[in-house]
Amino acid sequence: RMREVDLGCGKALLIKENGEFHAVGHKCPHYGAPLVKGVLSKGRVRCPWHGACFNISTGDIEDFPGLDSLPRFQVKIEKEKVYIRASKQALQTQRRTKMMAKCISLSNYNLSSTNVLIIGAGAAGLVCAETLRQEGFSDRIVMCTMDRHLPYDRPKLSKSMDSHPEQIALRPKEFFCTYDIEVLTEMQVAAVDVKSKIAVFKDGFKMEYNKLLIATGNTPKALSCKGKEMENVFNIRTPEDANRVVKLATSKNVVIVGASFLGMEVAAYLTERAHSVSVVELEEVPFKKFFGERVGRAVMKMFENNRVKFYMQTEVSELREQEGKLKEVVLKSGKVLRADVCVVGVGAVPATGFLKQSGINIDSKGFVVVNKMMQTNIPGVFAAGDAVTFPLALRNNKKVNVPHWQMAHMHGRIAALNMLAHGTEISTVPYLWTAMFGKSIRYAGHGEGFDDVVFQGDLDELKFVAFYTKSDEVVAVASMNYDPIVSKVAEVLAAGRPIRKQTPHNTVFFLSFRTGDMSWLTGKGS
Repeated sequence: RMREVDLGCGKALLIKENGEFHAVGHKCPHYGAPLVKGVLSKGRVRCPWHGACFNISTGDIEDFPGLDSLPRFQVKIEKEKVYIRASKQALQTQRRTKMMAKCISLSNYNLSSTNVLIIGAGAAGLVCAETLRQEGFSDRIVMCTMDRHLPYDRPKLSKSMDSHPEQIALRPKEFFCTYDIEVLTEMQVAAVDVKSKIAVFKDGFKMEYNKLLIATGNTPKALSCKGKEMENVFNIRTPEDANRVVKLATSKNVVIVGASFLGMEVAAYLTERAHSVSVVELEEVPFKKFFGERVGRAVMKMFENNRVKFYMQTEVSELREQEGKLKEVVLKSGKVLRADVCVVGVGAVPATGFLKQSGINIDSKGFVVVNKMMQTNIPGVFAAGDAVTFPLALRNNKKVNVPHWQMAHMHGRIAALNMLAHGTEISTVPYLWTAMFGKSIRYAGHGEGFDDVVFQGDLDELKFVAFYTKSDEVVAVASMNYDPIVSKVAEVLAAGRPIRKQTPHNTVFFLSFRTGDMSWLTGKGS
């Protein structure tokens, strides 16, 4: 059982499991979700919103997203009463940054050599650096990024487009100074020589390393039509891009090319600000491959009810200008759309071109191939985040690419532990979310290749849960307004317990769906 307890100057989460009491912070440090509404399972609590997991004995974060752990409070039982003792500060902040080492004798270092070099400063790179320090690593760590900014919360670029860099920074500037994590901004690596262990930067600067993490993420795909280089045509890559789009779109006509997560989130965000928002997409419904046709149609209807116009099963043939600025988007169907701003969200490719001659194993799509310890084929070289394929235990160790925020965090952690020779293999359930018009779709698992979808709830009312099955086994789940079902399923899958359609429990499975009873999910056995 879990219960929120008010201690006067803040709340604690009181947990009773197997007859033992524990007390920790009551809010998820990621976005402040109430953990009492989450899922308690085998010594950990999982956030109902985005799936982060915390150990109930220590408060330590065990799965992501987010960087901080929960504060832990003292509990004692006297005469059938439970007493919690907590510091006022911890009750107010509701987060705890793990203890970290610093760099010993930083002044003795040669500027052009480091022990650990991290290429990329997204979630994977930052979590790797922090994990090394948490594990007591006291040698030099250098992160480099093409970005102008210190690591920031990238999902907010399309969900909260007005955000300024300092508002979405994952850590303040002082944090990097305190823990001796050096960040080189606006620095692009052009090549890596794995034999000499040297990274060569675009400006000619060279840096020696002992261990290397490649966490460069993705590069957005551009349009291939006439006029693609025009002013007011954007890929949302930086906070400046997002801010500029909002400014230019206000009371103007916006065309979004691609009903991707990014495209749809931008469309939803701009609806209240722009004069008109149109979405152009090759598929017949948004998210068809990911969520299936029925969920895609329900989402599309929600957008149409919010004045978004869709032009499906067509592509852009030309962007037209007037006095150097975008004026019209011409579709292959012959339709001409008025457009003052165009946002392109047609997918991305791994940012690994600089590794082509390196000898690091890269697959035909450009992804860096790693094992369960995030190691590449080259000793001492690791890779993490959106640019990798790795074996996913949930899908019988099939090599997959999971370009999502939670997974990048976990990759970074596993890479760091194995740089320190811990021999830790990745074991996590992919978890992601998208937010549009104040509503969230949550998703856990890996549904690639699903052959059936079983629904509970009402799609028209946008209150549903969808189970994605492949050969009668549940491989993923999505929900809207049905918390904490996705976190429950994630816990079942994380425990390695299969959820199947065709088993002796088959009747229970479908009867449960008819009655809306989800208790079978947390029952014993499978």
